[in-house]
Amino acid sequence: MEFGFLKWIGHAAFIIEGEKRIYIDPFKLSKSFGDADIVFITHPHFDHLSIDDIKKVATKETIIVAPTEAKSKLASFNTFLAEPMKKYNLNGIEFETVYAYNVKKERLNFHPKRNNWLGYIINAGGKHIYHAGDTDFIDEMKSVKCDLALLPVGGTYTMSVEEAIEAAKAIDAKYFAPMHYRALLGREGSKEAEDKFKKEVKNSILLKEVQEPSYSF
Repeated sequence: MEFGFLKWIGHAAFIIEGEKRIYIDPFKLSKSFGDADIVFITHPHFDHLSIDDIKKVATKETIIVAPTEAKSKLASFNTFLAEPMKKYNLNGIEFETVYAYNVKKERLNFHPKRNNWLGYIINAGGKHIYHAGDTDFIDEMKSVKCDLALLPVGGTYTMSVEEAIEAAKAIDAKYFAPMHYRALLGREGSKEAEDKFKKEVKNSILLKEVQEPSYSF
């Protein structure tokens, strides 16, 4: 399967190109890659909700989809507040929301379930892309069905690569790709994580970044 309509722009940031232009968690954009129809924000941490980067791609007509807790930070934008485990249709773009949270004891304060932060399953021209957000391997993933699952593998704040491998075994997806790890793991650690993910996850793919990678915040 080809995913030429999807571009990885680093960290957890992506563009989906089709009849509509969709951004997910734009961060550290070297430029605008074109005006957005919709921007999906998974949660309000600085590396996922970046006002400076949203301004680079948003027009007055752009809809910013975000969890309720992000409302105050997005007050100057055309914002749609979404809740977990719901289905929506905005301007012809269909998507579902999935919880994104930590369950590991050492991470519980980073992404608590009570915050109602989000992952998204976006219908992009009939192909369903699951962006898991910042999360551990959670029970809600077992009900996800998609064509491509984008899973964080950096550890510390989200799943480690080993935990992401276990998540991939539970998710009903045709393909899997890691994200949210290069700035955390550095060059050598990133290569090791990619090799392990590729070896252990059937139908895994490694996406190429369209910007020069940034390995530190």
